[in-house]
Amino acid sequence: MTRSGKPSGEPPSTLTRRSLLIGAGGAAFLPGVARAAQRGSTAHVAVVGAGAFGAWTAWHLLLAGHRVTLIDAHGAANARASSGGESRMTRAGYGKDSIYTRMAFDSLPQWKALEAESGLPIFVPHGVLFFSAREDDYFRDSARVHRELGFPLEQLGRADLQRRFPMIDFTGVEVGLFEPGFGALMARRAVQTLVARFVRRGGQYRHDAAPVVQQQRRGPLRSLRLRSGGAIQADRFVFALGPWLPKIFPDVVGNRIFATRQEVFFFAPPAGDTRFLPAAMPGWADFNEGDIYYGFPDLESRGVKFAHDAHGPRVDPDTQDRRPSEAALAEIIAFRDRRFPLLKGAPLTEARVCQYENSSNGDFLIDLHPRHSNVLLVGGGSGHGFKHGPEVGRYAAARLFSQGSPQPRFSLASKGVTQRREVH
Repeated sequence: MTRSGKPSGEPPSTLTRRSLLIGAGGAAFLPGVARAAQRGSTAHVAVVGAGAFGAWTAWHLLLAGHRVTLIDAHGAANARASSGGESRMTRAGYGKDSIYTRMAFDSLPQWKALEAESGLPIFVPHGVLFFSAREDDYFRDSARVHRELGFPLEQLGRADLQRRFPMIDFTGVEVGLFEPGFGALMARRAVQTLVARFVRRGGQYRHDAAPVVQQQRRGPLRSLRLRSGGAIQADRFVFALGPWLPKIFPDVVGNRIFATRQEVFFFAPPAGDTRFLPAAMPGWADFNEGDIYYGFPDLESRGVKFAHDAHGPRVDPDTQDRRPSEAALAEIIAFRDRRFPLLKGAPLTEARVCQYENSSNGDFLIDLHPRHSNVLLVGGGSGHGFKHGPEVGRYAAARLFSQGSPQPRFSLASKGVTQRREVH
């Protein structure tokens, strides 16, 4: 149950009717899946990968009445996974890409519903601020999409920005967009809470590896060998493996998804200074003439977080060096001292090396395997996917059973091998 007294799958009643229906499991928009839940399902689905995409897919399949086994080699939201770590931004500003604006709004109440089950914060509502030296198409389109959808958004000039957020130096900035209803998701905690809920509601979770997909020319996949020995048989399979998806399906995915090294840093704010706490400071993204930096306030006393959104070098998620680099730290400090001068000289409290698993243009991959009609490939989070986990899971659960209309942007056919990021 949530604090409002509603079942944990439902968002608060103040949200849109669409969000209410999707928060209840999405059945109203997936008539075929709803019918499966009503009549009971004999299908057994194996979902490989217990990150945000895989865990939410498993959850929506379970809600639909299927028997579901969720498998992860290193544990849900482990430190090597793209869903590991402490915080992820949730926001709805996506320029003209209203598909992601809608998904972000529809996902948020489902994340919030986990908080009562966790007993600890899942969502921190500090708001999200975008700012830039000029009002380009991205900012104009973001504002237009929010207006058209009736979603709250504040447009701010430099004077207003400096007055409301004095911990940031807005020199050279002309425009800001503030989303008051968004903020941070506590990533590892959220996914692990979801997996625990999945198990309590009857799902099966296995800490095991599926290192080999038995190759065959065409036809349904019937079983999957496990590292612990034996195999798992299922009627349908979902592979939501993040940066490992190309390694398991090199002939189909290959270079259509590639992992890049990303480094994040945390700095201690001045002692007793409350301006860097979530009550005062938003999550933020400085568009910086197209070279985006972003960060968070001091969440749970870990420090103020900074990251550079540019793609780092390509890496192998199994072998990449997880030690932070002096070059990346120096780059972040130079930016920090310019835009957050009150943090100049602040000590480093933590650093992490993770990865983005990028599609060629930033759109997700959620599509059936071209040779195995009962296998769904889910990935390509591209650094912005975590917040959309609930709606990715809803869509993936439907796509696995060929329910609804496929979204062309999520198709395998739309993915190239040349890096040309278009979604931010």
